[in-house]
Amino acid sequence: MYEGSGRIKIFAGRTGRPFAKRMCDFLGTELGDSETIMFSEGNIFVRINECIRENDVYLVQPIARDPNAEFTELLFWIDAFKRSSANSVTAIIPYFSYAKGDKKDEPRVSIRARVCADCIETAGVDRVLFMDLHAAQIQGFFKKPVDHLYAMPLLTEYVRRQGLATENLVVVGPDAGSAKRAHSFAKELNADVAIGDKTRVDHSENAKILNIIGDVKDKDCLVVDDFSISGGTMVDIAKALQANGARRIFGALSHNAMNEKALKRIEESPYEWVVTTDTVECPEAANYKKIRIISAAPLFAMAVKTIHDRTSMGNMLETTASTLIQDIHFDEQPKNL
Repeated sequence: MYEGSGRIKIFAGRTGRPFAKRMCDFLGTELGDSETIMFSEGNIFVRINECIRENDVYLVQPIARDPNAEFTELLFWIDAFKRSSANSVTAIIPYFSYAKGDKKDEPRVSIRARVCADCIETAGVDRVLFMDLHAAQIQGFFKKPVDHLYAMPLLTEYVRRQGLATENLVVVGPDAGSAKRAHSFAKELNADVAIGDKTRVDHSENAKILNIIGDVKDKDCLVVDDFSISGGTMVDIAKALQANGARRIFGALSHNAMNEKALKRIEESPYEWVVTTDTVECPEAANYKKIRIISAAPLFAMAVKTIHDRTSMGNMLETTASTLIQDIHFDEQPKNL
């Protein structure tokens, strides 16, 4: 059992338990005893069922499927831990759906991610841990330390193990906003880059791919993005690549925020497969052969160990591909690990 410099106590909110359990399995420790009760009128009640006095607490709570309730629960948990004399409280938010609200890009709107950051800090958090925020500048919304993990080492390793890291591979960003991500993947995989020309006119989650910038004819194309909700952009870019002569089409997403309708869209699309992580629990994915899930829980567990040992997070991230990857279980079959 891993102990570090003190006692690690990992707890989970209502929707974070499967991911937290995988983290505990990696660390060789037990998940903290706690419970969340949802009353019929929507009221949320949280309770810690063991003593945590002077312990370093790590709370796992994705803000994903039911963001308003999950976010409210997160605040209640932080408050409960602080009132129970925890030495420190680290909020582990594998997926943060309000990261889309990072700026005031039209009149009379809220910068939602900033409001969330203020609330989390007011509740008493000591540190926050994310993976692949939609907008990296959100780290600056917090006065408390923020650690930002990346799914790219896990996803690129999966691509290599599928034998796709060849000179025929092209990494594709669905739009201009994903160009930086596409270039990072391409550098890691020693591949060329293509970008989709996408336009979005409203908040309906529907966008249109107008053109492909780059040569994809007779190429193996890997479409990369941080998440997909409706699956619309992912499918549209795949169809555009197919129309432009792509030989084979694959996808890689940091987070699987897709609903059942989106999963079906992917299944009926030109993709051979789309690989993503388990930061958002999605049991439905097991019913679709083209959706492949790999676990990011060991990465977060290693980050907890690094934080707890007061060692360098930068060094941990630099060595992830060569050490931690070997401890990740990659499965050829669609499976939630």
